[in-house]
Amino acid sequence: MLKAILFDLDNTLILFNETRFYQGYFRKIEKLFTDIMPADKFVERLVSATRALVKNNGEMTNAEYFMTAFAQNHKDRREELWNRFLYFYETEYDHLEANFTLPNHLYETMDKMVQTGLKMVLASNPIFPFDVQMKRLAWAKLDHVRFDLVTHIENMSFCKPRIEYYLEISQKIGAPPETCMMVGNDPVNDLTAAHTGMKTYLTDDSKGAGRVRVDTSEILQTLQLSDIPAPDFKGPLSKVPEAVSSLCRMLRK
Repeated sequence: MLKAILFDLDNTLILFNETRFYQGYFRKIEKLFTDIMPADKFVERLVSATRALVKNNGEMTNAEYFMTAFAQNHKDRREELWNRFLYFYETEYDHLEANFTLPNHLYETMDKMVQTGLKMVLASNPIFPFDVQMKRLAWAKLDHVRFDLVTHIENMSFCKPRIEYYLEISQKIGAPPETCMMVGNDPVNDLTAAHTGMKTYLTDDSKGAGRVRVDTSEILQTLQLSDIPAPDFKGPLSKVPEAVSSLCRMLRK
């Protein structure tokens, strides 16, 4: 029995050139820290601390782990540094919204999924605070959709592509992995869910989008393609409702 659908966000529900987006992100956020470290050093530290999140073993939240790595040479200013990040996300992050497009039939697709009554999870890699996840969701005008769980840096202790990330979601929503389906565009980050017993749907709406690896999946880029589980379904996001119906029929047999 299918109980829950997990949706990735970036280049799944919203489509954009990640390379250009993060170039603008770095240019804006580095300005808030120039009194503490040079811009190039800040970006290096930010990317390094973000990628280090894959090593979090669940003993602390991703926010705590990130700040431990980022503020290793400024431990006495850790709270101040965290508050600077929050200030940026509250005041400047919205100015980055640009050149976003939406998958075909996005709203119709999401309406159909809401009508199924299944639990809905926004399973965006939890490397940002809750408000940032919701801001990006609002760019797609989907902030009205009721998600049973939104994964973010302060409520998760693992991140993609670790299978523990998906197990943590399963535990939080009270749905065994084999009753869940993960929908996303990234073979490494999203298809890893299959190792927990979850079904997977690989979307193709974002083909050709520029990619930049600021998250943790770079660590697994050396894997052979044969080590990445094949998706149970693949196609445009608009076909997810059909896949869900098909899966429900299969599980009833």
